[in-house]
Amino acid sequence: MSVRLSQRGAVEPFRAMEILKQGNQVALEGREVYSLCLGQPSTAAPTPVRQAAHRALDTEQIGYTDANGIPPLRERIARHYADEYGADVDPDTIVITTGSSAAFTAIFLAAFEAGDTVAMTRPGYPAYRNTLGALGCSVESIDCGPDTRWQPSAEQLDERYAHNPPAGLIIASPANPTGTILSGEELDAITRWCDDHGTLLISDEIYHGISFTDPCASVTQFSRAHIAIGSFSKYYSMTGWRLGWAVLPHELVRPVELLLGNLNLSAPTLSQLAAIEAFAEDSTEELDGHVARYRTNRQIVIDALEAIEARVIAPADGAFYCYADVSHLTDDTAAWAHELLLATGVAVTPGIDFAPDSSGSDDCDPNLDGSRYIRVSFAGSEADVRTGCELLVAYVRG
Repeated sequence: MSVRLSQRGAVEPFRAMEILKQGNQVALEGREVYSLCLGQPSTAAPTPVRQAAHRALDTEQIGYTDANGIPPLRERIARHYADEYGADVDPDTIVITTGSSAAFTAIFLAAFEAGDTVAMTRPGYPAYRNTLGALGCSVESIDCGPDTRWQPSAEQLDERYAHNPPAGLIIASPANPTGTILSGEELDAITRWCDDHGTLLISDEIYHGISFTDPCASVTQFSRAHIAIGSFSKYYSMTGWRLGWAVLPHELVRPVELLLGNLNLSAPTLSQLAAIEAFAEDSTEELDGHVARYRTNRQIVIDALEAIEARVIAPADGAFYCYADVSHLTDDTAAWAHELLLATGVAVTPGIDFAPDSSGSDDCDPNLDGSRYIRVSFAGSEADVRTGCELLVAYVRG
């Protein structure tokens, strides 16, 4: 008997994960792999978090929690918003999720009907598009270039959507793959536009804490009618602990709670108990040391890209990525990245992940076609980033 397949499963791959899979195969063959493809810190969780996890293993049951997460963690996150942004966030509007990915899925299900239009930037994180597509939503790309620093603007939204606003808009600051940051004024203007047009704004803030220029603004500073997504994976260096959160409008809390209870039961309990210590002063000192290393790695990557005459199209204000135009080397970065990995052990992510070709669209800028670009992550150790970049330069120069 053949299994009937749903079209919901026919999503595009997340190519960063495909490259990781290929890299793991290369490593199994006994070769060294230098991963410049994933947004994954090479460091462990902060020492106070690991110590708290050990204590919890000795003293706690580690059973299920409420679907929304344990109250002490939600209260500590609310205090973080007050301390960091001056925002008054009710702990009861915070839900703890199995990574930020689970937050996006539950929110998409709770807020949008199949057929609703949700807008996102191009280039932008592919899992938004792929997950929304699997849920039957219509995803529209907003081409963002240097005139808006690779971010959307209220003026751009007004020009395109004044008379047909989307049900939702997803923004990210710092952005993946470009690393650009929206200023407080820019984020405020976008928030007010969404308020005026009945569009739900979902602000992806998972890279907050990793910035090299100005501090990051949060949507919670400007409105409580929209959504902020946070994560312990990036700044807090807890990727495999699978823990994220969302700050929700009151009316979405119960629907999201019901979905989380059915989809995930609860986020990992041990991770929740330990994550309270991620906000401790000792943790912050340790984590800010990681950001200093990212700053060093960022310059190593920029220098390497300049050495191969690649054009870095965004200033990488935050996060740990450079997004670069390598169209002088290839017009198919997916194939090129695979060849680079096999030849050198260096893994980079093809830009087609973040800016799929939509050359048939009337409003598409062909210069933003992701097949011309690569994303290079500098989240790893300085030694690995430096060696990986040296191999990349040597490969291109022949």
